[in-house]
Amino acid sequence: MAIVAIVGRPNVGKSTLFNRLCRNRQALVDDFPGVTRDRNYGLVRWDERSFTLVDTGGYLGGELEVLEAETRRQLMVALEEADLVVFLGDGKAGLQPEDRSLVDLLRRSGKPVLMAVNKIDGPEREAHAAEFFQLGLEPCYGVSAAHGYGVRQLLDAIGELLPEEAPAGVTDESPAEVRISIVGRPNVGKSTLLNQLLGEDRAVVSELPGTTRDSIDTPVTVAGQKYVLIDTAGIRRKGRTTEKIEKLCIIKALQSIDRSHVVILLIDAGEGPTDQDLHIGGYIQDRRRACIIGVNKWDAFDRGAKASRQFLQDLKDRFQFLAFAPVLTLSALSGMRVNRLLPTVAEVFHQYDQRIGTGVVNRVLQQAVERHEPPLVAGHRLKFFYGTQAYTRPPTFVLFCNRPDKVHFSYQRFLANHFREAFGLGKTPLRIVFRGRRRDDDR
Repeated sequence: MAIVAIVGRPNVGKSTLFNRLCRNRQALVDDFPGVTRDRNYGLVRWDERSFTLVDTGGYLGGELEVLEAETRRQLMVALEEADLVVFLGDGKAGLQPEDRSLVDLLRRSGKPVLMAVNKIDGPEREAHAAEFFQLGLEPCYGVSAAHGYGVRQLLDAIGELLPEEAPAGVTDESPAEVRISIVGRPNVGKSTLLNQLLGEDRAVVSELPGTTRDSIDTPVTVAGQKYVLIDTAGIRRKGRTTEKIEKLCIIKALQSIDRSHVVILLIDAGEGPTDQDLHIGGYIQDRRRACIIGVNKWDAFDRGAKASRQFLQDLKDRFQFLAFAPVLTLSALSGMRVNRLLPTVAEVFHQYDQRIGTGVVNRVLQQAVERHEPPLVAGHRLKFFYGTQAYTRPPTFVLFCNRPDKVHFSYQRFLANHFREAFGLGKTPLRIVFRGRRRDDDR
């Protein structure tokens, strides 16, 4: 997945633009310069394209204090990672010496750069962006991160410059090779699990958190099935990642999720599911990957049958957004139930890669409509005309209807559950997209 970094001086509105593009309030926003000292990652989807957006700390020129120097280092890491850079200026403050210095730095990086000037609240204020043309970057997009003016045009420009990608779920690789990434917090046993699956000490294992610094691809064949196992660095909370190499570990771990078919999210039975485990699960959900939740160190969880059942129920409750993901209790150290992992991966991938014929899809859609009639929308009955499966990985179904924007989320959930049951897709993410009927169909 392509990476886009937002850079600029302190307090030009980078975090506000980040939140606007990601459609959330993930980044901390304040009028005090330098609030963002770390990098922040978010997923952006726009016009059937998706990319990872990176918010960075403000750029300062000249001699720097220790904290500002660390912010500068994080910005340099962002430039190393980025496929595209968005330079953001401040239309109210005007062109500043630091802007010129930063643009010179961007030119030396060799990365493609888009220029946007923030705090342009409407067409009447576009003239305030004119002086930024002195930087030699064209075109210049006047935007208001706070109010949304010009953001659509900026997103269109980003989409045009990003490398082409296959639609979600579509890959060129043969399904005979199943790529599996093992992700989780530091020191939950990812490398130990990898070694147990391989039957040898392929990855370095240590009690010291953060031993794994990079993603490691290891091919293995079990029962005639080819797998590629991807061990990854532990994903720490953002506030605990201060070194440059730790930042690179995080982005590589996220990229390993992008490269995977099935993700094994490993958690520690002794600590239980933490907020960071849920954040990692969110990354997996956002990228629509198949998932297995592995509860490691289960042999040390000796609290009785009732406590074990309660633990697993609490885990499923917290991971409701990954309700399709099977949960396996295991011990990477002793090998307990590890032999069940790859057969479960094979079963999950089979569903993730499943292709359903159009005729079968339409019969099941008709059964669903007969079982639960669609509700009235503005006094008119919601009508479904036909459906088809557009993609695999995950299975994605397109349903054509008369009011695609009015399908209530409860009916969407009903259709998804009906499709899961009918097609045997209970262990994979599943997408249903609603579209209006094509005009040609009315002829």
